[in-house]
Amino acid sequence: MSSDPHQYTFLYKVLKSLYYAVITDNEGRIILLSKNYQELLGVTDEEYIGKHVRDIIPNSEIPHVLESRKEDTGHLFTLKDGKTVVCNRIPIIDNGKLLGVISSATFYKLDEVSILNQQIKKLQEENLKYKKQISELSSTFNQKDSLKKIIGDSLPIMAIKETIQRFAESDLTFLITGDTGTGKEVFANAIHELSKRRNKNFVKINCAAIPKDLLESELFGYEPGSFSGALKEGKVGKFEHANGGTLLLDEIGEMPLSLQSKLLRVLQERELERVGGLKSIKLDVRIICSTNQNIEKLIEKGEFRRDLFYRINVVEINIPALRDRLDDIPLLCKHFIDKINNKNGLGITNISNDAYSLFYNYEWSGNVRELKHVLERACISAGSGQLNIEHFDFLLSRMYKNSDVKKNADEGSLNDVTSEVEKEKIIRALVETNGNKSAAAKLLKIDRSSLYNKIKRYNIEM
Repeated sequence: MSSDPHQYTFLYKVLKSLYYAVITDNEGRIILLSKNYQELLGVTDEEYIGKHVRDIIPNSEIPHVLESRKEDTGHLFTLKDGKTVVCNRIPIIDNGKLLGVISSATFYKLDEVSILNQQIKKLQEENLKYKKQISELSSTFNQKDSLKKIIGDSLPIMAIKETIQRFAESDLTFLITGDTGTGKEVFANAIHELSKRRNKNFVKINCAAIPKDLLESELFGYEPGSFSGALKEGKVGKFEHANGGTLLLDEIGEMPLSLQSKLLRVLQERELERVGGLKSIKLDVRIICSTNQNIEKLIEKGEFRRDLFYRINVVEINIPALRDRLDDIPLLCKHFIDKINNKNGLGITNISNDAYSLFYNYEWSGNVRELKHVLERACISAGSGQLNIEHFDFLLSRMYKNSDVKKNADEGSLNDVTSEVEKEKIIRALVETNGNKSAAAKLLKIDRSSLYNKIKRYNIEM
């Protein structure tokens, strides 16, 4: 649904024009009264908006609906003027979250039962229509937030967002590839939340985290007594839990070859049989797969079925390593710092340019996940204020571990080795002196002009 403000105005006018209607939030506070009801009760907008429904309508049954989360339709209700109406109270639920209740009524005439039935039917249809419209309005905002949860505006990330936006509404299978720690699950979440299945289950299973001999029963479920140790009542598998919704097969590259055949058959036929069962169960599931492995190489080794690869690789998105999207580091840092502050009650404000320079020269082999953990350590260490380069001194040992120093020592010239060692010593001195170049020069026992020349020579940005 469009977020055009004119449509909100139209919806407001429609709700206002109902016979006797009231809408509350999930705590029973009144959001809106229809014009007729407002006139009957003799209250102004200022007198009812935000008030608990029982403060305005003492005998209201809306609190019971909020508590039960169940529809209450076709019940008689006596108004303030003594008139009896048939009242329908509908809880407004979106993604399992209770948003409020809409209650609407029509007059009850004992001698016109057929008219009453028509009115009730029409009213129920109206309630469902408005419930759907309100749910769609809520979904519109949720969808916009879904892509915002993918932090970054670098060119590769924007291209991925565009692909997700284009294909999420379809039922096409996604294959998400990328190194460990790139945040593949975040992208999978966005695909589901932008799909037409967003109000259905989103079930996730890590194929690498479950023992291979148990993975089949976890995916497809089993009948009672199928094997030793099975539950007496049997078990519903992940596919059935996801029926009507979305299933994420994380680390699909770790799935045993023997199980890949059954998965392919299930994906093609859209039905399954539980382990030990004979009955076919129809499926309507959207599949998202993810992996940090090169599946084409697994195919060459005979460890992954080529036909299954083609079946799951309908829309592929490759999440770039953090070192290939360095432009996103400031946005990611702000996002993580806000979360770390809120979780730990800290007061970190920002990161210095020197610290960012360190980030831009680091490899980030653990990708976004490593950045998050690095920031957590630094934030808790600092507590408040700006994060400076000294708060990330622990990164230096990582920067030069398995770095070009070792490579040059093995393969390069003596001058290369000397240069790398000298560069490392200069960086360490700058960290120890909090970027004070005069102090660093004294620590290194060289004059300041020599230090400046070496910083320029080694392109050290601190």
